[in-house]
Amino acid sequence: MAYNVKEIMANKPSRLTAGHRMCAGCGAPPVARMVLRALKEEDNAVVACATGCMEVSTFIYPYTAWTDSFIHTAFENAAATLSGVEAAYKSLKRQGKLSNDGHTKFLAFGGDGGTYDIGIQSLSGAMERGHDMVYVCYDNGAYMNTGIQRSSATPRFADTTTSPAGSVIPGKMQSRKDLAKVMVAHHLPYVAQSIGVNNFKDLYEKSEKAIYTEGPAFLNVLAPCPRGWGYPTDMLMQINKLAVDTCYWPLYEVIDGKYTINYKPAKKLPIEEFLRPQKRFKHMFKPGNEWMIEAFQKEVDDRWQELLDLEEITNK
Repeated sequence: MAYNVKEIMANKPSRLTAGHRMCAGCGAPPVARMVLRALKEEDNAVVACATGCMEVSTFIYPYTAWTDSFIHTAFENAAATLSGVEAAYKSLKRQGKLSNDGHTKFLAFGGDGGTYDIGIQSLSGAMERGHDMVYVCYDNGAYMNTGIQRSSATPRFADTTTSPAGSVIPGKMQSRKDLAKVMVAHHLPYVAQSIGVNNFKDLYEKSEKAIYTEGPAFLNVLAPCPRGWGYPTDMLMQINKLAVDTCYWPLYEVIDGKYTINYKPAKKLPIEEFLRPQKRFKHMFKPGNEWMIEAFQKEVDDRWQELLDLEEITNK
């Protein structure tokens, strides 16, 4: 299907309205806005949101930036809560107790803290049970809402308040968890990795596929954080572009187990281009720390090659 993203942005109303309190230069609001724009205008939606930056900034009782039905649930159980709502909806439809005959879609949003870590049990359970819902992780790479603590989505060597770069440790010592592949291992009909600002077409198309694929679907979307990453607020688009062009954050989708890489940079940039603008990595550029950049580059290269191999193997 052909998409005119400018036309969609101009003519489709936003289901996440202006007036929320997210930070300037934050990658999360554009992610939520574009995912919701992929809904057909005649469809209803129920949105569940784990505790985190997006929840505390978009829903401060009695005010809300969400135009659809919205459930704030605990940090750890957004997927479980939404799966219960989806099951109740199906039951009410079978019993003929719903007055409208329209379609209702179920979407959960959570940051990496509420998805990779605290919420992974309820997420895994909801996906394994096969609920017809979409879980969207806006991945900003740390627990930003509570003070920029490291999460399992935090990349290696990043400076956070609980993995401070100094004379004892050079930032976070562990590699970043690959949650998209964890979700692929659940044998879901649709899993995708995308990016918010910089490639709205990619996110829109993947959101539409996820929402209108029957069964559980998962979207992992990079959502940079100016406070936690330490970049100027006007660099959001550039940071996203560098994440993709260095292959730190590949754009791909997995449909019924088959991998498709949606973007292969003509000239893959060195990882320094992505690391340098971010204060959380500034210690890596001090004399004597070249080994950190080399180790980071090797991990990115290895994961990119693994993805290329998976695309080839699963499409034979």
